[in-house]
Amino acid sequence: MNVQPDLDFIKYLKGAGGDTLKKCYQCATCSVVCPLSTDDKPFPRKEMIWAQWGLKEKLVADPDVFLCHQCGDCTAYCPRGAKPGDVLGAIRAYSYTHYGWPGGLAKLASSAKGLPMLIALPALVIFVLWVISGGMTIPSPETFSHYGYQQFFGHWDFHWLSKNVFFIDIMMLPAAGLAVFAAYRGVSTMWKAMAANAGMESAFRPSVLQFVKEFLWPSVLEIVQHDRFRECKTNIDRVKGHLPLMLSFMGLFTVTVWSALANDVFGLWIPALHGPMSVWNPIKILANVSAVALIVGVGILWSNRAKAEADAGATGTFYDWFLIWEIMAVGVTGLLAEIARWSGLAAPGYIMYFLHLVSIMMLFLYMPYTKFAHLVYRTFAMAFERYRDSAYGKNPLDQ
Repeated sequence: MNVQPDLDFIKYLKGAGGDTLKKCYQCATCSVVCPLSTDDKPFPRKEMIWAQWGLKEKLVADPDVFLCHQCGDCTAYCPRGAKPGDVLGAIRAYSYTHYGWPGGLAKLASSAKGLPMLIALPALVIFVLWVISGGMTIPSPETFSHYGYQQFFGHWDFHWLSKNVFFIDIMMLPAAGLAVFAAYRGVSTMWKAMAANAGMESAFRPSVLQFVKEFLWPSVLEIVQHDRFRECKTNIDRVKGHLPLMLSFMGLFTVTVWSALANDVFGLWIPALHGPMSVWNPIKILANVSAVALIVGVGILWSNRAKAEADAGATGTFYDWFLIWEIMAVGVTGLLAEIARWSGLAAPGYIMYFLHLVSIMMLFLYMPYTKFAHLVYRTFAMAFERYRDSAYGKNPLDQ
């Protein structure tokens, strides 16, 4: 076989956590201990070979790379210290940039060099909108106590939509829309590459309903239940961090959907919904509990990551830490803004609220290019795994 290694790809892997790649001498210990490995798919041994050979196109189209939960078992038992888990993490980081759209934004989010711009971009957008809105003033304690952050972008006497909601919509909806489209485009490209890599380009395709019912929904359930996470041994404590974090995002998603409906739909007929919620409102309670769960979950992941780097010699990368910092920023700024509101501290509260908006916009905007992209790419990789092993993915002449 004629192998054409991508030397730049190998260089990237070594700089993004896969610096121990060349230590692997193919003893297959990693495949023995990995719960994902089978007799006909010696994972991650085959991925380590491909990585050493620089076979980029094979790796970014390999669903098994995305199925890895980086449980650490392969790294813990490797007699050479090759750290296959870190190598696979580096491959995933490269894949999100490889499939990212637009390419410039994906590349910007791939290293610490782009961090100042990653922060400055949403901060500038929100600051300019704050200036344009005319709401760039710190309210009196009485006004702040009554309205909270509902007049951050000012106020107008328009019955159908509050000024604050209007300005939040015009900055957050495009950011979320870009993230959704970029994720869809990336996953579609990845799916085509996986199908071609598996020789399934001409496979019979199920309907959308069949795909969701037989492949996508079971994958979502498996992720929610953390089934594969619980098969890990070395890093089983990651479940304690991932589970509250996942539940917190589900809670905050519920709060966000309700807030959008209350302000943009129901608020058209019930203007009182545009006002700040009571502390005892069930939605507000869910928001606060979810914020605490988010901070606790990401705090556990922060601790686990720091411990892995200190005790197990794991390589710390921007890819690993950026999402942890980002999620912590969302939780801490949101909670501090809420505490400032309860305490009647308008100036600190407005500063925290501004930073909270910046961190939320960053979470939306950079979702397809960071470790948060796991949520999308891993789900569809698991769906592809089911699809590949089903009757749809098999040649009827071979059955």
